[in-house]
Amino acid sequence: MGLTTPIYKFFLYSGIFTLDVTLALLNLVWFKYPVGKVTQEGHPGYGGYWPEHRPPQEGDSRCSCPALNTLANHGIISRSGRGIKFTDLSEKVGTTYNVSSTLSSFVPHYAAFMLNKSYYKDTFDLEELDLHNGIEHDASLTRLDAAFQQKQGVWHVPYVEELLSFATGKDKEGRTLLTISDMSKILGKRRSECRANNKEFSLSFFHKMFGSGNASTMLQVFGGRVDDLRTLLLEERLPEGWESRVRQHYGLTMLAFNGTAVPVEWGVRESKPDANV
Repeated sequence: MGLTTPIYKFFLYSGIFTLDVTLALLNLVWFKYPVGKVTQEGHPGYGGYWPEHRPPQEGDSRCSCPALNTLANHGIISRSGRGIKFTDLSEKVGTTYNVSSTLSSFVPHYAAFMLNKSYYKDTFDLEELDLHNGIEHDASLTRLDAAFQQKQGVWHVPYVEELLSFATGKDKEGRTLLTISDMSKILGKRRSECRANNKEFSLSFFHKMFGSGNASTMLQVFGGRVDDLRTLLLEERLPEGWESRVRQHYGLTMLAFNGTAVPVEWGVRESKPDANV
């Protein structure tokens, strides 16, 4: 059976979704990791100590995903962002961000199919993930549309600053937080502006959900904390002592992930600004 046939994909995704429900149920009854103990011994970040951060050098490969670029900048995956195994990416995303084995393998599997490569045998460069309207899409929270920026590995500072400025929440310690409502509002604004100003604009429902999924990652893995997100989005670095805000024993499942992504998307309302001339 070919590894890209509809039948193979059906059984693969069915297996992932079934396992994910099981992990989500186990998370309800199994213990949570104590604060400060989320990253397990033997993995980068244990005890809050992350490998040295080095900005990308000329010739390095980066993509539109800050979380993946951050892994490369810390040397958790290839520092060059080249020759990465899909299987290795799944493992490192899982252990770094405490993401379930199902969620951490779903997107790399999808990327392998998108690039017509083998998840188990092949490698890729981060920039390959930016095939337009594959995973990368218009109306990003941190990047200009592909029509205006050829390489999506570089963030757009005004977008990031505006995103962070939308935060209205506070935690018990008084830290400023982005909320589901905040994310819905900024997504609606970004989509309406891009739709008005980009003649090549396109955004399918599938890619809308990817956008809301990116927002869900910021809200769950980073707890919506503006200080931590500022470091992630503007430096693509993990703050000293940082650990995932996901404390569930089996990590962030797809079910829990969509439990935030769906409300974010449901709350998006696009206005109709005049196009820039």
